[in-house]
Amino acid sequence: MSFADIKSWVFDLDNTLYPARALYDEIGERMTRYIAREVGLDTAGALEIRERYFHQYGATVVGLVRHHGIDARDFLLNVHDADHSVLEPDPELRALIAALPGRRIVFTNGGGGHAQRVLASLDLSDLFDQVFDIEDAKLTPKPQQACYEQLLTHCGIDARGALLIEDTMRNLEPAHELGFITALVGDVHPAPLPPYVDHYARDVKALLRGL
Repeated sequence: MSFADIKSWVFDLDNTLYPARALYDEIGERMTRYIAREVGLDTAGALEIRERYFHQYGATVVGLVRHHGIDARDFLLNVHDADHSVLEPDPELRALIAALPGRRIVFTNGGGGHAQRVLASLDLSDLFDQVFDIEDAKLTPKPQQACYEQLLTHCGIDARGALLIEDTMRNLEPAHELGFITALVGDVHPAPLPPYVDHYARDVKALLRGL
């Protein structure tokens, strides 16, 4: 399939549509404080389970709900209530996305309105037809295949006519198995590319310019 056949453009959010480091430092600190307060741990213990649950489940919130009875919505709203003034619109990115034919969807493991606030801060909200986040996926995060299946059903798209753009390579493998074209973006080019990565570019703008 060529890019000309794509009917649905599915974008990861953090470190794909924008460099997330400045915002994620604050979000990470908010996660650690929340866990320490609600689970009753010191900072080191809260950080340890935050990282452990992320690697074990794909999202910290899943482990907190499963093992500590944390209210997922409260957690996601609280930790993502970060200072978005660190984000700035990128006119070139806006123009590149606006030129894409077909539907445009954000697909993220974030929640609590995080994607919507980021898109607003980047002046991209009006360019996307839908946001599908971890709450829409019923706390089933990428890279679990069920998350991608829920995306397809919820958004009414066909994987065989969709491109998924991601900065996290492991999140592309289940998408490729379902029929997506896959594109990896990031500073480091894996050599050789695994068979489930169809395209690579150093960032999303470089990828879209190449179309």
